Amino acid sequence: MEKLSRVAREADVKIIMAFKANALWKTFPIIAEYFTASTASSLNEMKLSLEHLGHDVHAYCPVYTEHSFPEFLKGCSHITFNSLSQFRRFKPAMESYEKETGKHVSAGLRVNPHCSVIETDIYNPCMPGSRFGENPTHLTEGLPDGIEGLHFHALCESSSQDLQAVLEAFEQEYGHLLGSVKWLNMGGGHLITRKDYDTALFVKLMQELHQRYPHLQLIIEPGSAFTWQTGDLVTEVLDVVEDSGIKTAIIDASFACHMPDCLEMPYKPAIEEALPDESEQGLPYRLGGNSCLSGDFVGDWKFECELKPGDRLTLKDMNHYTTVKTNMFNGIQHPSIWLKPTEGDAVLLREFTYEDYRSRMD
Repeated sequence: MEKLSRVAREADVKIIMAFKANALWKTFPIIAEYFTASTASSLNEMKLSLEHLGHDVHAYCPVYTEHSFPEFLKGCSHITFNSLSQFRRFKPAMESYEKETGKHVSAGLRVNPHCSVIETDIYNPCMPGSRFGENPTHLTEGLPDGIEGLHFHALCESSSQDLQAVLEAFEQEYGHLLGSVKWLNMGGGHLITRKDYDTALFVKLMQELHQRYPHLQLIIEPGSAFTWQTGDLVTEVLDVVEDSGIKTAIIDASFACHMPDCLEMPYKPAIEEALPDESEQGLPYRLGGNSCLSGDFVGDWKFECELKPGDRLTLKDMNHYTTVKTNMFNGIQHPSIWLKPTEGDAVLLREFTYEDYRSRMD
């Protein structure tokens, strides 16, 4: 939080929190000491911020509905539209709401810079055929009256060098619009708290933007950066099986249920007890989840000794985009969630029960 705060000051950038990476609201009092603004992609995320973090909520949804939009108006300070057609559809509602209540909600438009710096398509908002953002061919004559900001999102756990490439592409296609808006939201994926992130370059890029467009408020909405390397998933080996020369340690957790990014990306987490990936020594094992899905496994890792039931394995950095994406396939319970203060004993935040599974099916 201190690093994010320092970078925000040096770059003169507003940093808001994306709940899609971390929605553990019992940790929000810690975050609220530094940041109280958020971005919401659903009414539930908006309500969570209003209740537990702050009332400065910036909404973006690929589509709004007649049912959801009035609630977004009541709870948000900014609303970004994915297309001109969505903006035109709901502009009258925004004008009526402001006339009735006196509250102004700032409208923005998402655009597509067509610059792909993400290799994994499932997380690439700028891949060919993307459904995200208005195209520059529809904006050659400027923005419609009422649009006060532009928004792009093209990063995922990315570097400031990636941001530099995206900014160049964005200004080439949409720079002619920046004189007519009040703010620019550069989306998420800025992994500022990663050890090797070049914060000096980020600050430089933002300062140069301020020089070119001094009237613009600059906004970013990182997710992973808020909880980078803050959570481990502690598992226990329950059994070891072997087939076709492949040994699998079955653990009391599931990649499909508890760590879906490991299968979607795919992403292989580091294990504290394992040998380095480049090690030529050691015994190779897969880890198998405890669901009945055939593909619920990841591997391989190497270990100095044979794994056996009762061994504890610590999967590192499994907080961001993990707790928010869990599911109860097979009725498998979620792992308990603990908070370890900088001083004192760990505190149990949440323990899941049969009632949690039943209530989802109610």
